[in-house]
This record gives sequence, structure tokens and C-alpha cells, in this order.
Amino acid sequence: MSDYTSFRQRLDEVLRTLDIKRVSDFLIAEKQWQPGQPSDPTFAMWMMVAGSPTLRDLHGKARQWLIAHGHEEEANAVLRREKSMGGGKAKKGQQQHKAKKK
Repeated sequence: MSDYTSFRQRLDEVLRTLDIKRVSDFLIAEKQWQPGQPSDPTFAMWMMVAGSPTLRDLHGKARQWLIAHGHEEEANAVLRREKSMGGGKAKKGQQQHKAKKK
């Protein structure tokens, strides 16, 4: 397993917690962030969640948080890119399933 693959798997595990302190501590320990940076670590965390193909089940929460905090353009850019890469198929199926339940 490559170093990047290992890092990415561990990052996604930490991101899944949605705990900004844990995410920040992890990224500082991995020398990806420095204490006090980025200036808005919560925004950065939600953008990473939105951009991670393995965290698709959290993309709806990421979109909600980003839009509620004035980042609709960023949410659309990241989540549209994910959808164009094949991430939208499952979501469409989920919507159809919800429609059948009603």
C-alpha cells in the first residue's frame, strides 16, 4: 500500500468522526496543517468530506453545512465534480427508492 493510500484511508476514518479537533490533530501530526491553520478548519473539514469519494454517505451533511455557512458555490463545485465522476448514480437510485416509499 502506498504512503498516500494509507494516509487517505486514515484521513477518511478521522473525517468520518466529524470531530474538528480530531481532524485538526491528525492533520497537524501528519504535517499537513500547522497549529492555527487553516483559518477556518471546520470549513476545510467539510470540504474534505465533500471531496472524498469514500465518504459519499456524508455528502448530504457536508452540503447542508456548507450552504448554511455561506459556501454554496464551493459545495456545488466539489459535489458536482464528484457527481460527474460517477458519484451521482447511487444518489439517483436513493432518490428513486425514497419516491417509491412515499
